[in-house]
Amino acid sequence: MDQPTARNEPVPDPPAKSSAEEPWSVDSVLAALPPPLPQTGTTSPIPFFHLLERLKTTKREGWRRFGIDRGGTTCPILDPEKGNIFVKPLSPESISDHMYRMSLLTMLAPPDLASRLNIPHCTKMALIHDMAESLVGDITPVDGVSKPEKSRREAAAMDYLSSALLGNVYGGLVGSQIREIWEEYEKSETLEAKFVHDIDKMELLLQMMEYERAHKGTLDLGEFSYAASNIMLPEVKVWSEEVLRERKAYWEGLGKQPGSLEVLGELRHQVEEYYGNGEA
Repeated sequence: MDQPTARNEPVPDPPAKSSAEEPWSVDSVLAALPPPLPQTGTTSPIPFFHLLERLKTTKREGWRRFGIDRGGTTCPILDPEKGNIFVKPLSPESISDHMYRMSLLTMLAPPDLASRLNIPHCTKMALIHDMAESLVGDITPVDGVSKPEKSRREAAAMDYLSSALLGNVYGGLVGSQIREIWEEYEKSETLEAKFVHDIDKMELLLQMMEYERAHKGTLDLGEFSYAASNIMLPEVKVWSEEVLRERKAYWEGLGKQPGSLEVLGELRHQVEEYYGNGEA
């Protein structure tokens, strides 16, 4: 299938199912999983470990709308037996891909900011913040799920992970800590939470730029540049501005102007209403 070109509209999503027609629940997700289902109430963390695989296999949906799951992104691979290089299609990043790079970004907070942060706590938060998506999936502003409904689903998923799967593991301490860190991120009140929200957006900007380069100027992902305007901390803004300058120079080198959310009309309203400053 042909890939969308710059300025093309993204591949449309199928109509979203009404939550009234098919209410979302953790049980409904678990019922659709292949057996065996995770064992609950056990003192072993192994069922939790297995469920985490879903973070490795669940893709970030925003990229899929632009056809990135159809083999448009490629990378050179060396065949160790034949010694030749072949091109392999890349699928979109997974949720765990996103959180892994975020965790490393937290470790590189500029010194003036790092001195005011609990960096190990930020790294934990980066690794936990999207954990609910192992059951909920990656919901985007155009999926027809309201922000309150998204929050309800994610809270229910975190309750299941932290209580049903981890409630009896080591006295439930780790499960409680994971739930508390996730809630801190959601409230976005502490400096650590605000920093990790900014890092979430920064990682998105990096991936946007990298997919555009991988598609050699045939795919404009300017819709995602909204993230830069919602970065709050000046130290992270410096990073985002550098990436946007890099992006502008790349597109101008191709004789084109990069797209942005400014020209996307109603989509801009949807995105800003859904995320807002300080949230991701």
